[in-house]
Amino acid sequence: MKYRFLFSNLKNHLSKKQISLIVGARQTGKTTIMKQLHTELMKNNEQSFLISLEDPLIKDLLNQHPEKLFEVIPPLTESKRTILFIDEIQYLKDPSNFLKYHYDKYNENIKLIVSGSSSFYIDTKFKDSLAGRKRLFKLLTLSFEEFLMFKEKEELLPYINKGKLPYIYKAELNKLLNEYILFGGYPELVEETNIGDKKTILSEIANTYVKKDAEEAKINYTEKFYDLLQITAGHTGSMFNSQSVGKNLQLSYPTVDRYILLLRKSFHLTRVRPFFRNIGKEIRKMPKLYFNDLGLRNYFANDFSPLILREDKGTLFENFVFRRFLDRNDELDIQYWRTQKMKEVDFVIGKKNAFEAKYSAEQYKPGKYKEFVNKYPEIPLNLIHIANALEIELNQPLKYY
Repeated sequence: MKYRFLFSNLKNHLSKKQISLIVGARQTGKTTIMKQLHTELMKNNEQSFLISLEDPLIKDLLNQHPEKLFEVIPPLTESKRTILFIDEIQYLKDPSNFLKYHYDKYNENIKLIVSGSSSFYIDTKFKDSLAGRKRLFKLLTLSFEEFLMFKEKEELLPYINKGKLPYIYKAELNKLLNEYILFGGYPELVEETNIGDKKTILSEIANTYVKKDAEEAKINYTEKFYDLLQITAGHTGSMFNSQSVGKNLQLSYPTVDRYILLLRKSFHLTRVRPFFRNIGKEIRKMPKLYFNDLGLRNYFANDFSPLILREDKGTLFENFVFRRFLDRNDELDIQYWRTQKMKEVDFVIGKKNAFEAKYSAEQYKPGKYKEFVNKYPEIPLNLIHIANALEIELNQPLKYY
C-alpha cells in the first residue's frame, strides 16, 4: 500500500482535540488517506467511522441539525473516544456551524477529521473562522519525492538534492524526472504506465473536476474560464496583467481576478509576488502565476512532447523548480525580483536565498544579475538547470502540511 507523506502527520494529530481539516484539489488523494487512517484504526480496535457527504441521505440528515449525526453513527460513549472521518465537508449548508457545534460540545469524546475539495468553498461557507479549533492540512498532487515512492524507487530518495548524484542513478533519475515534468503528480496518473492513458486521465481531471470547481463556484462563462487556463499555461511564470487578459477574453478585469482566485483556492494555481524591502510595493506590483501540477499545466498548453524538443522547455522547467520550492515553503515565502529595466531573478525564497532557473547552464549570464548581487549581498544567488535540478541543495526540508 502506498502512503502519502502527510499520512504520518495526520496520524500524529489524531491525539489532538483540534479538528483535522484536509484541503486540496480534487483527485489528490484526500479520500484515500482518510480511508487508510480509518482502516488502521479499525485494525487497532479503535472506534472509528467514515462517512461521505456525497451520500444525499447523510447530507440531508446533517443539514437538519448537528445532533442528527447520532442517527448516522452510534451515540458517543464516555468510555471510548470516537474518531469520525467526514469526506467532502463543503457539501453541508453550514459546515462551520456543524463542526463548531460538535467541537464545543463533544471534543472530549469525538475527534473530527474532515476533508474539503477546495478551500474556496470552505472560505465562503465557513462563516466562523474556527480559530483554535482546527488545524489545516494541505494535500497537493505528489511531490517528486512522493512520485519516486509511488514508482517504488525509495532507494533513490536519500540522494535527491543532497549534492552530486551517484553516476549509477543518473540515467534512471533523469527518465523519472522527465516523466514527472511532463505528466505531473496526480496519484492515479502516476501509477498508469501507458502514455495515452495518462493523457486521458489528465483530460478527465481537467474536464470533470476542474469544471466541477467552476460550476460549484457559479462561474457563468466556463468556456472563457478554460480559455483563461490556456492563456495562463502559455504564460506560466510571466507577470500576470488581469486587465490585459480580460481585454483579450472580453471579460472585465474583476471577473478575471475572480477566476484566478478560484483557481488559487482550488489549488490549481499559485500566485508569486515580487520581492521588495517595502511590503507596500510587493502588493502593488503584478504577480506571477504557476501551476501546482505540471501535468495539468501541459494539458492546458496542449503539449506532452518530450522536454528536450519543446519550445517552452525553459518555462516548463521553471514551473518544475517553483513546485520544488512550494513543497518546502509557504506560498508567501516564494517571491521573484524584477526591476523597471527588466532585470530579473526567478525566485527569492524566504528573503534569504535566490535562485535563477534556466533549462541549460549555458543560458546563464552572470552579468545580468550584478544589480541584484550588489543590492542584496546577503542573499546568495544560485543557478538551477536541468543537469543539477536534483543535486542542488534547496535549503529547506519538505514541508508536510
